[in-house]
Amino acid sequence: MLLVHKSVPLRLLLSRRPLKPFFLPRPSRPRPLPLLPRAAMGSVAGDAARLAYPPARRDDSVVDDYHGVQVPDPYRWLEDPDSEETKDFVAKQAELAETVLAGCPDRENLRREVTRLFDHPRYAAPFRRGNKYFHFHNSGLQAQSVLYMQDELDGKAEVLLDPNTLSKDGTVALSTYSISEDGDYIAYGLSESGSDWVSIHVMNVTNQQPMPDKLSWVKFSSISWTHDGKGFFYSRYPAPRGGELDAGTETNINLNHQIYYHVLGTNQSEDILCWKDPEHPKYSFGASVTEDGKYIILTVYEGCDPVNKLYYCEISSLPQGIKGFRKRQEMLPFVKLIDNFDAQYQVVANDGDEFTFLTNKSAPRNKLVRVNIKNPELWTDVLPEHEKDVLESADAVNNNQLLVCYMSDVKHILQLRDLRTGNLIHQLPLEIGSVSEISCRREDKEVFIGFTSFLSPGIIYRCNLAPAIPEMKMFREISVPGFDRTSFQVKQVFVPSKDGARIPMFIMSKKDINLDGSHPTLLYGYGGFNISLTPSFSVGRLVLCKNMGFVVCVANIRGGGEYGEEWHKAGALAMKQNCFDDFAACAEFLISNGYTSSSRLCIEGGSNGGLLIAASINQRPDLFGCALAHVGVMDMLRFHKFTIGHAWTTDYGCSDKEEEFQWLIKYSPLHNVRRPWEQSSGSQCQYPATMLLTADHDDRVVPLHSLKLLATLQHVLCTEDSPQTNPIIGRIDRKSGHGAGRPTQKLIDEAADRYSFMAKMLGARWTE
Repeated sequence: MLLVHKSVPLRLLLSRRPLKPFFLPRPSRPRPLPLLPRAAMGSVAGDAARLAYPPARRDDSVVDDYHGVQVPDPYRWLEDPDSEETKDFVAKQAELAETVLAGCPDRENLRREVTRLFDHPRYAAPFRRGNKYFHFHNSGLQAQSVLYMQDELDGKAEVLLDPNTLSKDGTVALSTYSISEDGDYIAYGLSESGSDWVSIHVMNVTNQQPMPDKLSWVKFSSISWTHDGKGFFYSRYPAPRGGELDAGTETNINLNHQIYYHVLGTNQSEDILCWKDPEHPKYSFGASVTEDGKYIILTVYEGCDPVNKLYYCEISSLPQGIKGFRKRQEMLPFVKLIDNFDAQYQVVANDGDEFTFLTNKSAPRNKLVRVNIKNPELWTDVLPEHEKDVLESADAVNNNQLLVCYMSDVKHILQLRDLRTGNLIHQLPLEIGSVSEISCRREDKEVFIGFTSFLSPGIIYRCNLAPAIPEMKMFREISVPGFDRTSFQVKQVFVPSKDGARIPMFIMSKKDINLDGSHPTLLYGYGGFNISLTPSFSVGRLVLCKNMGFVVCVANIRGGGEYGEEWHKAGALAMKQNCFDDFAACAEFLISNGYTSSSRLCIEGGSNGGLLIAASINQRPDLFGCALAHVGVMDMLRFHKFTIGHAWTTDYGCSDKEEEFQWLIKYSPLHNVRRPWEQSSGSQCQYPATMLLTADHDDRVVPLHSLKLLATLQHVLCTEDSPQTNPIIGRIDRKSGHGAGRPTQKLIDEAADRYSFMAKMLGARWTE
């Protein structure tokens, strides 16, 4: 469960993490096996059957001029989610998908087994505020995790906030929260049906009574209390025009983010506007109070790149405090420490005016620097950039120490270092895997560390930093009934891409499989926004390996953050094609090394990863037997016109600029659907069986992307006389969004649907 504690870079809020049920040596290049033309696989009523696709109106009058290039957009009408025609299209596509899924023999087997393995207790790391400890817990099949509090770690835990009581179907989710410094109040954000829109509420922790405070139209926001407990900072947009809306279904562009301060017990209309920038309506902002309570830190983002401006305001310099600005027509007097978008700056710690930052300034793998903000001419390195590994995070602990997390070849390393000098004190023992969370504050001599891997559902370590050698003990271990990790194996390989770049890939399977090319295989990828796919546990993927003999692979292609900002930039903007080449190279590796064959290989990805999947089947339809594209960015010429899409131009570019249009038109999934059997004479190659997944309340990557591509694929490929018998369907979920906050039952149902479709298309069979 990803919950925002601090001011979070927008890229992390705008990019979907790999799909998770909870919270989330270089070989010589082998000679590829010849790729045989793929026959139709597993269609609904036998290989020769053809689905009856519902017709969709094409409006050939809609043509856009991009720098002299005429580009038709015949399904522009699908951009209106409220039109009766769009609703009819969605209903008929949902009916078609259900017809196909009803014919998948292992749908109920998957649902039953995923449900059984999901039904295990899960915990997040505890944290302390005031004189109490708090932690999240899910008993197994609860729709949402519950926030508990207790006086001592071994004391009785009582429920503080249970989102499951807020809706019958579990679609109201806790998306952000913050507990006041004294532990007396909790401010928490709720989202409905998966939307990014949040309403903030407040509860008295002592008597667990709700306060009257309610803040609306909050989006991409953290919550940060001032240390006097009188109020908190948050971010919001102006209320959309048009009166009452079903928040989350609209596609209006999000502009004019603003920072407000809310005084406890007052109406939102009285909130104090602390910062706005109408000259730059696409900027987004985050405000946080430093751990010593002395400064307000304002971070400014222009998109999703790991770069930001950074301003500060000393609270003691405000003669009448923050409340004094309520009736004044001016914003807080922030001092502009960093006023350009050259690099990223994240506060790690401060001693008065002396601040330690994590930055990628002249350090694509990140480093720690120190500066006196009142004398900002002199910056010194505290922890220089590592020659190979990426510095992912640094937290001040035990007063004068740092807990730093490095990523080394997509595996995490934890170290304890000296805050003043950066010198190494101790390396903490970790298995190969991922640090999923670190719960600590600078004053803490005891920290909690969450760990996960492909074969570890989760461990929470309790680390005592008081001794000379830190004591790291297991605090809680999450156990999945019937899961024997010794039956499985995970290995990491490095695949040479088209240009020779080494692409890491994890491969999970049962132990000692024969590499005879026979195994159904799932290949997952993302490749964007500096987001790294580190090892994580998935019940759904485990069931595929255990009961259906799958090999499950995760490709760490360029565009992600696995090797720092250079790796990210090598898969962004004009270099985006590298992502698709890397992914294809990983697929070819799996085939040529005997794991699978093209007809038994499925690819999967979500959000930017959905774009990856759609572009991959356009470019290499011969290479895959099945494709699952979740909530993908499919119209690369118009994505910036809807909700928060404009923030993604830092990774993709924008069609408004001629040079960038030329990048985008070459791979935009919507604009590159071709009939492969017409590309070479005599070829019977067709598109793989494809499922596009979207949701009606996805206001991050709005559903129109998937709907327009679905209509285009069916129109171009699925004609009566075409060789395309592999099904092209759309799974369109209701009361769901981009992925965050999805209730457990919806996670289970989606896993059963997409994986039973995949299993049938690849010819995989169920075994107990």
